[in-house]
Amino acid sequence: MPSSRLAGRRPVERQRARAARRARRVALLVLLAAVFLVALGLTAFSPRTERASVIIPRPSLATVAQTRPTPMIVALRGPVSLQLPVSQGRLTAIGYHSAHDGALSLKPIGHQANEGLVQRIVHGIFGGGGGAPRWYQLGGGGTSAIDVGAPVGSDAYSPVDGTVVAIRPFVVEGKTYGSEIDIQPQTAPSLVVAVTQLVADPALTVGTAVVSGATKLGRVADLAAIERQALARYTNDAGNHVTVEVRAAPVLAAG
Repeated sequence: MPSSRLAGRRPVERQRARAARRARRVALLVLLAAVFLVALGLTAFSPRTERASVIIPRPSLATVAQTRPTPMIVALRGPVSLQLPVSQGRLTAIGYHSAHDGALSLKPIGHQANEGLVQRIVHGIFGGGGGAPRWYQLGGGGTSAIDVGAPVGSDAYSPVDGTVVAIRPFVVEGKTYGSEIDIQPQTAPSLVVAVTQLVADPALTVGTAVVSGATKLGRVADLAAIERQALARYTNDAGNHVTVEVRAAPVLAAG
């Protein structure tokens, strides 16, 4: 009889041991999941600090020699590729916002530096969202206008290959502040690339053929005295910049 009771007890003890091992594994998995969620939460909700070299121009920026920009595509609109219109050494920040003059939406190239919580979580889990250049979404949303920041007086170059089709005053509240230069891009004659908030180069005329990153359009104008520039939130200056938009070319009425 004692041996019979012992034999019956052994299967019960093995079952209890297996149950205990399963319980420990489940507890370990729950603990690991909790640690992962806490780490993800800390990453998602902790404030991001931008590297000073990204959003603050170097103290010597005002004395950097004027050079042409190294080729870098910053935005796309169909067959039109917009190149960086100022040299990398004078770039302060890049921002996108909505325009209200018929400008078409642009596809930003690079990484949004101030992306929202959901985007950060998605990119943190699945990757992506990186690359250069870094850009900022300015107030109001939208991507139909790109502001490329640079100190006042910085050389501004054509963002596309094409032909100058118009040079007109850039008017704010009835006063002229620099020029608007309209360029018909070689890759899309039905569109116009408009560059504003710069003082046009005197040598530039309607009909001039321009080359992206090589033909000087003018110099960055100073609009800080007349408007609060949104780009200033991400720079160490007043946020002066040139603005680039893409619009449908005007259709001439048949004679």
